[in-house]
Amino acid sequence: MDKTVASAAAAVADIPDGATLMIGGFGLCGNPENLLAALHRLGRRDLTIISNNAGTDAEGIGVMLAAGQIKKMISSYVGENSIFEARARSGELDTELLPQGTLAERIRAGGAGIPAFFTPAGVGTVVAEGKETREFDGRTYLMERWLKADFALIKGFRGDRWGNLTYRKTARNFNPVMAAAARVTIAEVEELLPPGGLDPEAIITPAVYVHRIVLGGGYRKPIERRTVRKG
Repeated sequence: MDKTVASAAAAVADIPDGATLMIGGFGLCGNPENLLAALHRLGRRDLTIISNNAGTDAEGIGVMLAAGQIKKMISSYVGENSIFEARARSGELDTELLPQGTLAERIRAGGAGIPAFFTPAGVGTVVAEGKETREFDGRTYLMERWLKADFALIKGFRGDRWGNLTYRKTARNFNPVMAAAARVTIAEVEELLPPGGLDPEAIITPAVYVHRIVLGGGYRKPIERRTVRKG
């Protein structure tokens, strides 16, 4: 089945207000830049975003934060976004911050159909508040629930028209696990090939997990910069 969509705008057109989305990327590496821009232009609001990071004030998810489109974020590393900080502190943005490994495993569990698991990460901290704990072999573990989403917006390097994907280096971060954990997975790629154009041994995300694929373009691939507080 050819899953190619003509444009990023067409790929995200049916995402409604109030949807829960997973967005791939680590920092600004491996972000679905075209899909994010299209979603921002679409103007959907009250979104719940599951993403390792919140972008920066002017890049990635940060653009939607600045526009007030996001009501909740479930994330790990958010330190480069002052808008996130201000809105989280004011209570305007509902936030759930998680250890990075816990976030990744909750997403993986969602894709694997595992409703809960136990981890030592977060025990004895605010992360554990309201959650079940249990002792195994003399050590306390915290129960964490799976994460699933209505849509996943992910970024691949090469893909074929069936939806098989490969990733390039660090961009192989949260994208593969998110592909399996959403009801509808939308992938953008830098190179779109015909069926059979990918070496089967190199495929990381099989087409069964991808519902739409779009050829991206105009990639700027920004990077985060270290910020230094004066004083």
